[in-house]
Amino acid sequence: MTRQAGALLSLPEPHPALEIARAVAAAGGRALVVGGWVRDSLRGFEDGSEDLDLEVLGLAPEDLERLLTGFGRVRRVGKAFPVYQLSGWAMDVSLTRAGGFAEAARRRDLRVNAMGWDPLTGVLEDPHDGQADLASGTLRAVDPAHFGDDPLRGLRSVQLAARLEMALDPALRDLCVASDLGDVPAERIFAEWKRILLRAPRPSRALLLLRELQLLRFFPELEALVGVPQDPEWHPEGDVWIHTGRVVDQAAGLRRGHEKSDLLLMFGALCHDFGKPQTTEEREGRIVSRKHSEEGLAPTRAFLERMRAPNWLVTGVVALVRHHLAPAHFVRDSGAAGAKAYRKLARLLAEAGVDFDVLYRVARADHLGRTTSEALAGSFAAGDTFLERARVIETEPATHQPVVRGRQLLALGIEPGPALGALLARCQDVQDETGWTDPESILARVFGPSSD
Repeated sequence: MTRQAGALLSLPEPHPALEIARAVAAAGGRALVVGGWVRDSLRGFEDGSEDLDLEVLGLAPEDLERLLTGFGRVRRVGKAFPVYQLSGWAMDVSLTRAGGFAEAARRRDLRVNAMGWDPLTGVLEDPHDGQADLASGTLRAVDPAHFGDDPLRGLRSVQLAARLEMALDPALRDLCVASDLGDVPAERIFAEWKRILLRAPRPSRALLLLRELQLLRFFPELEALVGVPQDPEWHPEGDVWIHTGRVVDQAAGLRRGHEKSDLLLMFGALCHDFGKPQTTEEREGRIVSRKHSEEGLAPTRAFLERMRAPNWLVTGVVALVRHHLAPAHFVRDSGAAGAKAYRKLARLLAEAGVDFDVLYRVARADHLGRTTSEALAGSFAAGDTFLERARVIETEPATHQPVVRGRQLLALGIEPGPALGALLARCQDVQDETGWTDPESILARVFGPSSD
């Protein structure tokens, strides 16, 4: 199907895609805008704007490569189906040797992704009825024979279903069940998780699909949550799996549009109860999961490192899992925690690259991801009190960094070794307790009569 695309599809002048398309046309070829940009623009959304790519027809590889060098340094990836990346340009330029766009698009994954728009003429090429699928809210494979060309497509279909809030037709579901993610590069899997957690209105939709399509086996830390019971007084919503789905949906409503903090938030929400499968037991008629925060550190690290997540994210999420109960416990359990506890927590969080705010948001999502009366009312009074007190502590100059350093103790004649380490720990303890920023005062307390 070919038609004029109308006002939904347009690019501002100047735009690199327009410049390349004009150069391609002058060389005797044709360039079409493809990818998520076309799909999401037709839906009236802009969240796919960074997925704008070009597909070129009618040129030889050497001619296209020569043409692109006029726009910057060119990097070629792929052999059978070359893709060119331009340094400093956020788009891929692919070359097809197919006789026409309809034939080229047949190798794409889904019909909604098999549309191309000519930025020079305004014509929309939709040979596989992608617009009909957008209208019906149903995802379908373009060509089942080619769907398995890329084993990532099962996870990608899940990601798009969650992000676009569309259903998978039965044939596509069968294709996804047959997907094998075992040989997919870890970085590509991580990229799909990023899209799920940063863009899906309800990420739980992706979790449910992963389970329904038998893809959860590739994520054993998540699969282990299924069927793990919880005490109905605190978690009337159901098992840990059900709770986690509700938590990531709540966390999605707390995203701020800043990728780094949102990734910490969302992965923190996803992983926060990874320690419950190995700690959950029944004691005196109650279901408990003692020390599940600590036991969740290893599976969280394994889950993220297997996807080759960046080190800052692994470190930050592990810290969030370790401390996700603190906002509630600091206020409710055994009386209110004092300033010393807040200072120590602030320092530990800072060392991991996170802060009170993102910890509060993870804890809030955890709390509201239940069906207790307080959670259903949208209330997290203990967490709100925690954040109010934490913000006061965060303004203190001595909150995050040790005031007394090893070199100061060495200057006092303390020999390197366990004794020096113990003194540094004592100095830090005094700093956390008092909030002092003067090293002499801290040292006086540590070495004074009161320290005996």
